[in-house]
Amino acid sequence: MQTRNKIMDDISQLMTNAMGVAQGAKDEAETAMKSMMDRWLADRDFVTREEFDAVRAMAQKAREENEALKARLDALEKK
Repeated sequence: MQTRNKIMDDISQLMTNAMGVAQGAKDEAETAMKSMMDRWLADRDFVTREEFDAVRAMAQKAREENEALKARLDALEKK
């Protein structure tokens, strides 16, 4: 009876270790894939969301200033 419990304990320990190794491999694979995707995106010169929003705000402000200047120019031309 004692031998049977020892075998089951050994199998249980082996399975626990195997799961730890599998989890470590999964984590390494995820890290490698994320790193590869980050490098790929950096090589493509994509902009971040923050950069896009900043340029969009500048374009909106320039558009509003152009409209104000056009209205002012139209008013001056009418005189």
